[in-house]
Amino acid sequence: MQLPEDQIRAGHIPADLYRQLPPGTDVRSVVIVQQAPRSYTGPIVLTLVVLTGSVAVLLVIAFVVQVIAGAAVAVLSATGGLSYTINHTAKRKNLRSK
Repeated sequence: MQLPEDQIRAGHIPADLYRQLPPGTDVRSVVIVQQAPRSYTGPIVLTLVVLTGSVAVLLVIAFVVQVIAGAAVAVLSATGGLSYTINHTAKRKNLRSK
């Protein structure tokens, strides 16, 4: 038993704690309470939930902006306020040897 925690688990009172007991205390009636080790499960799960929620919110915002932009272009095109064309004609270069 090297560590004080091992001594306490085995029912022994380490010397430094024994010296802190008031004189005349029955050592058999002493109860030593230890704090439970910290669990990291909660903070890790919370971080993952926050990250997942943030990504979901950003995707929804991007989708809504895309829909609004498409609707705005459609409305402006239908009213004649905006027109645009997509030209897919291929420009062929005449490669002749001179």
